[in-house]
Amino acid sequence: MTSYGDAIIERMCECLNLFSELTKAWFKHAFNRPTEAQQQAWPAIHSGENVLVVAPTGSGKTLCAFLSALDRLMAGGVRSAGVDVHGETAATESHAERRTVKKGSRKKTKRNVKVLYISPLKALGVDVTKNLELPLQGIAQQCEAMGLPVPDVEVAMRSGDSTPEQRRKIVSHPPDILVTTPESLFLLLTSKASSILAGVETVIVDEVHAVAGSKRGAHLALSLERLDDMIGHPVQRIGLSATVNPVEEVARFLGGSQPVTVVNPGAVPAMDLRAVEPLRNMLDTSATGGSVWPALERSILDEVLRHRTTLVFVNSRGLAEKLTARLNDMYAESKQGSEATDLSEHRDLGSPEGREQFAGHYDSVVGSTTMLVESHDDVDVIAMAHHGSVSKDRRKRIEEQLKRGQLRCVVATSSLELGIDMGSVDLVIQVAAPLSIASGLQRVGRADHNVGGVSHALFFPITRQQIIGITASMECMREGAIEPLRMPRNPLDVLAQQTVAAAAMGDLSTNDWYDRVRRSAPFRDLDRSMFDAVIGMMTGAYNSEDFSAFRPPLQYNEEAGLISARPGAQRLAVTSGGTIPDRGMYTVVLPEEGSGPGPRRVGELDEEMVYESRVGDIITLGTSTWQIQEITRDRVVVVPAPGRTARLPFWHGDQDGRDYGFGLAQGRLTRELSQRLHRHEPAKNGDQNTVQTVSEVRFDREATQRLKRDGLDCNAISNLARLLDEQREATGVIPSDRDFVVERCQDEGGDWRIIIHSPYGRRVHEPWALAITTRIKQRFGFDGQVYAADDGIVLRLPDGYGDLPMHELLLFDADELQRIVETQVGESVLYMARFRECASRSLFLPRTRPGKRVPLWQQRLKAAQLLNAARTRKNFPLLLETARECLQDVYDLPALHTIMNGLNTGTILLSEVVTETPSPFAENMLFGFVGSVMYQYDVPQAERSTQLLSMDPEVLERLLGSTNMASLLDSEAVTQVEDELAKRTFWNDLAEEDINGRVARYAKTHGPFTSDKMIAELDVDAAQAVHALDELDARGELIKGRFTDLGETSEKSAIQQWLHKDVFRRIRSLSLARARKAVKPVDPSVYQAFLLDRQGVGPVGGERYEGVDGLMRVIEQLEGVFLNASVWESTVFPARVREYQPSMLDELISSSDVVWVGSKASGSNAKEAGDIAFYPAGSLLLNPSEPTLEELKNNETLTMPEAVLAALSGGGAFPIQQLSAAAKTIWQQHAEVQVNPETGEIIFPAWGEQQFEEALWSLVWQGKVTNGSFTPVRTLLHGGKTVRTPRRVARRRVTMRPPTPLSLSGLWSAVACGDGRTVLSNKTLDSVIEPAMSKNRDTGIDDAAHAASVEERKLALIDSLLDRYGVIAAPLVDKERIAGGFSSLYPVLKRMEEHGTLVRGMFVKGFGAAQFAERETIDALRSDTQWHSQSCAALDVTDPANLIGSAIAWPEQDYFKPARRSGSVIVLRQGEPVLFAVPKSHKIVSFVTDETILKPACAEFAYALQRQPSGSISFSEMNGMSLKERNANRQILHAAGFVDSPQGMKLYC
Repeated sequence: MTSYGDAIIERMCECLNLFSELTKAWFKHAFNRPTEAQQQAWPAIHSGENVLVVAPTGSGKTLCAFLSALDRLMAGGVRSAGVDVHGETAATESHAERRTVKKGSRKKTKRNVKVLYISPLKALGVDVTKNLELPLQGIAQQCEAMGLPVPDVEVAMRSGDSTPEQRRKIVSHPPDILVTTPESLFLLLTSKASSILAGVETVIVDEVHAVAGSKRGAHLALSLERLDDMIGHPVQRIGLSATVNPVEEVARFLGGSQPVTVVNPGAVPAMDLRAVEPLRNMLDTSATGGSVWPALERSILDEVLRHRTTLVFVNSRGLAEKLTARLNDMYAESKQGSEATDLSEHRDLGSPEGREQFAGHYDSVVGSTTMLVESHDDVDVIAMAHHGSVSKDRRKRIEEQLKRGQLRCVVATSSLELGIDMGSVDLVIQVAAPLSIASGLQRVGRADHNVGGVSHALFFPITRQQIIGITASMECMREGAIEPLRMPRNPLDVLAQQTVAAAAMGDLSTNDWYDRVRRSAPFRDLDRSMFDAVIGMMTGAYNSEDFSAFRPPLQYNEEAGLISARPGAQRLAVTSGGTIPDRGMYTVVLPEEGSGPGPRRVGELDEEMVYESRVGDIITLGTSTWQIQEITRDRVVVVPAPGRTARLPFWHGDQDGRDYGFGLAQGRLTRELSQRLHRHEPAKNGDQNTVQTVSEVRFDREATQRLKRDGLDCNAISNLARLLDEQREATGVIPSDRDFVVERCQDEGGDWRIIIHSPYGRRVHEPWALAITTRIKQRFGFDGQVYAADDGIVLRLPDGYGDLPMHELLLFDADELQRIVETQVGESVLYMARFRECASRSLFLPRTRPGKRVPLWQQRLKAAQLLNAARTRKNFPLLLETARECLQDVYDLPALHTIMNGLNTGTILLSEVVTETPSPFAENMLFGFVGSVMYQYDVPQAERSTQLLSMDPEVLERLLGSTNMASLLDSEAVTQVEDELAKRTFWNDLAEEDINGRVARYAKTHGPFTSDKMIAELDVDAAQAVHALDELDARGELIKGRFTDLGETSEKSAIQQWLHKDVFRRIRSLSLARARKAVKPVDPSVYQAFLLDRQGVGPVGGERYEGVDGLMRVIEQLEGVFLNASVWESTVFPARVREYQPSMLDELISSSDVVWVGSKASGSNAKEAGDIAFYPAGSLLLNPSEPTLEELKNNETLTMPEAVLAALSGGGAFPIQQLSAAAKTIWQQHAEVQVNPETGEIIFPAWGEQQFEEALWSLVWQGKVTNGSFTPVRTLLHGGKTVRTPRRVARRRVTMRPPTPLSLSGLWSAVACGDGRTVLSNKTLDSVIEPAMSKNRDTGIDDAAHAASVEERKLALIDSLLDRYGVIAAPLVDKERIAGGFSSLYPVLKRMEEHGTLVRGMFVKGFGAAQFAERETIDALRSDTQWHSQSCAALDVTDPANLIGSAIAWPEQDYFKPARRSGSVIVLRQGEPVLFAVPKSHKIVSFVTDETILKPACAEFAYALQRQPSGSISFSEMNGMSLKERNANRQILHAAGFVDSPQGMKLYC
């Protein structure tokens, strides 16, 4: 009679009856009994169902998935030998044939892949491959023991690390079990090797949660559907994971259109979690050299020495290298007996963490350290670094040594957290909070990775605030409350790539492919229109000139409905496939010579790390030190440098922000703990007169017990209590899930920092910050610097805007918020970065050289060009996909809507507080703000920050010149500051003989003062006082100059005043704030009228300027403005210069006083006129982009445009025949030539004059070539008429030259920059351009010395804008399409304001708060009576003097939508639009109904049209009414000079 326990075990083992006797015997011998997950999963797997197994780490999931397949393979091999698995002879096999099978022999059978195992990590696949050896060998031994033949079951692995020989072997001899990755499966399906997968019966997807929520999972889902289609029926799919939420979503991903059985025993992993803090007070780091790191490193090393094998997880690669180096340093010191007993001796002043006050901010800069470390011999190494930038061979060696128990410690990132069998690891240490709850569970599960084992883990916080995150994460891990997973919906870039791959293997029916795609879960709801758009994108539907760089890989037969591949499509899919974005990393390798046998690859480095390195630098990578020997365009060559002090590398990268659910848990924990936080009064000692002066802060008993159950030690609890108490002291309310705090404080420069404290994570805060930025710009007219972090949002506002209403700024209606984010996301830095990745993923930006590195800046440049082209196409699939990815995959908008509803309904409270210094919670966010400004995602943000101004401040000061500060500083502000300083008192008096101290104190407590005044008031020796002033001036503490008005004295210019820099900063801040508030903005119509007068635009006959001099003034005012070539001489010049004639312009151009430059979009006809801009000779704005001739230095051939540029590079101007001959000579010397095989004669390529003309005009429209006459442009505009030969032939025979076409007449030359350089690279082509040509022919001085600085060009641009508009504001700069926009000019404008050159304020309504102008302009603009008497003026709608339709919105009307296109005419009266006409469409619209205004407007309109060339212009419609019928509009036009015509009304010019 069996016991009760035996009965339970027997029932647990019933599931083993599903297996053969061989497998059952082996399992009982190897294990005690099946786990709960195995008991539930095996029946479902055995029945052929799709199964998702959700069970903790160490519950036998892998064997659970494999055992049924192994049983079929092993039993099938035995059956093929004629022996039944139960020992009975097969009826179909004769006794003689059975005798040929000897006992224990192996029989080979024809093999095909039966089991496909897919792992998201290569290291996990290697583990599984090795772990399968145990059951295979065990079952084989059972076969031998039972006298049965041993089947030969083979396992192979294919990944990116597999050698070509290994891959060929897999194809020629397919294994029974193939272990691979999602990317390798894609490559197999897109090649002939796919035939080995035709017999797959089972697909196992391990760690399915790691791919299901990303585009990598969507890519895998389509690969699995392609596999099913190739096999002809759905194969069984088995998914494995320990961290899945929600289970239903992952099951849907796994099964696609097929049902999935979920096996979820609900077992809780056995974990022993503790939080350890070595310091009793983390702010008191005096004993550790100002940092928490020496104590933390010592504690980690002690734990490593106490355990067999320790796995330390960190959150960045840079920190992994740093911590590894420090542990090895300390271990080597301890072995040598020289270990420092005082932790302060470990302080490293050469690194950021060795500085004071670093402990509170370390988590913001880990991974970006320049700390120097020592190298050690292998015997002194206790820790090894393991991360993605360590070479695969070194990672493999580390993993093998770790599994064999040969390593005491490995410091790793997420590269070791997924399901990898760590063997002897008995402790996991997590430094800082894990990146997510799921990540924490995976990392902790690496300890004691055995069935029934208990995972021991220690968490070390770096900052006090991280204690909150660690505590919340440990509670969530115990509860299993992991982050919810969301599949990407319909990722169009993945669909595009898989379509190319599938079509490369055979023609696709669009309907069949659409149905197949929709069988996968991520594409279940794919709309047919989106599918068709993607097919169109890949088959050339967008194949216009803008997309000329992209050759569609597919073609579509509409009649047959088939998609077929173009040549090269398969290679494109194979070489550029996958979903992991290319980060542009540099490969680190050993030199080819002397590297010895074995792999050369050492690892990889970040692009920016390489750019900051030089040849000869010593770096550490993978616990070894290396010296940089060479840096090439795609790799870094290093040699070993043992025993050398090395620099730690860094890597820049972005991580997903905190999940909303985890943020909610963290906020709830903070709220619950803060409610139980109490400050205990000081307790009296035995002596009644002695009391403790510091009260104690601690949690109540219940909260303390909770924290101890969570695993916090006493130091961590006390540090957490002090942190929450200090935060409550600073802000009054502790931020939590129900309390948001808006904290205001000023920085050192006087600007305001607004910190919104919220725990809900960056995925929620980033779209909120985007909406806040938009609202600031819309309502207040400037770009606020906004930074989103996991713990809140930081706003940086200019001085004077710190009192903005926060409730109005932060609260949004849900629909409004959704609309703003959807509208503005396309202009964000995130969108640019994600678009680059989507374009690469969809094969729009393929890898041109497979296996070679593509620099990140090149990827960004190409992506920007593609983005500009794509934005011209409505609903371009890549634009839609990028927006979807940002709004759904990156941003968490549903959670943000929940928070907005809470704020609007009052369930979440919003409180405001002003602090002198940042609160404890704010310190980390403010420190991280610097890194965000420098690197947000992967696009530099320098142009948005005045702190990172790329211009030299000293150069700017010199260019701006010194100014009288008295005109800048407000006298009332000076008086106010002086009154405030007079109230200051000091606790000590300075000695009489301390002259320097008394002078310094006097300067700090007074406004502007003279030395005589100070000497008199202090009653000190004059010589000593003056000497003290000079010393303070030398140290930069004093400023000297004129700060106040000293009255009308003849000697006032010689009087010098002194002012302390801190006092000056305060006075200047108040003065600027007063100046901004003093200006009253005018209406846009007033400014429009002002602008017409400023640019000299008047009615016909009332133009301001006359003659050539007047035209020169107009060109100076409009320099650099590109307009259609036909507009300049038809409307722009005639509207400003009375009785304008083309000969005036010819005179200025031929005398070299004016230069014209062309511009036109590439790809259009070169001999069609484009846009033209005029520049005065020597203009600094004349700085066109230089051609990249440097790349052609190593080329032996030149294109025809390059030959023309080479001919013009020496300067001078040439007639067309001479230029053609010179270019032809250069081109024939460097063009590709051929050799006659029979005679050996060199055959030069034919020179075509037609091609030469097109090359010349293409250079004109690129802005590189100009002409000494405007006649060629006029000729293009009028159809390219040539010079006619004389009718009368001369009697005497003379030699006649062929006539020169007018389009090629004049003298051609290269465009010269404003500093005298031609538009060519300073590096000339070898043996094409003489070296002397790179120097000025007159002086012999290198042109580089003449190059104007960036500062000079910026100032020249600002002067030009001020001359043209009088006011500089964001809408006006946007109208000019200046690179970098208003933000690129803002730093210089602000500096000019500080010097008194400009005034900032709101001068024009609707132009934003940040407007700059000169004082005289403001006075003229605000004079009420000057502009209202102006009559009507008609001008082209694109005229620079017209702002309607650009900076000023069109008036509302119901007839048709006006547009700013050249050729359209607008009539303005007193700055208001009255009439708008489009001659090409024969339509007129009026914006007023008053006939007293319409009649003069129509008359002026007719006068302006009559200035056109001879002919007639007709209009058929006005305000939607036909002009063929009698109406009031017809009568008004008739009075203006129009006559009746069959079309409507006609005007003869």
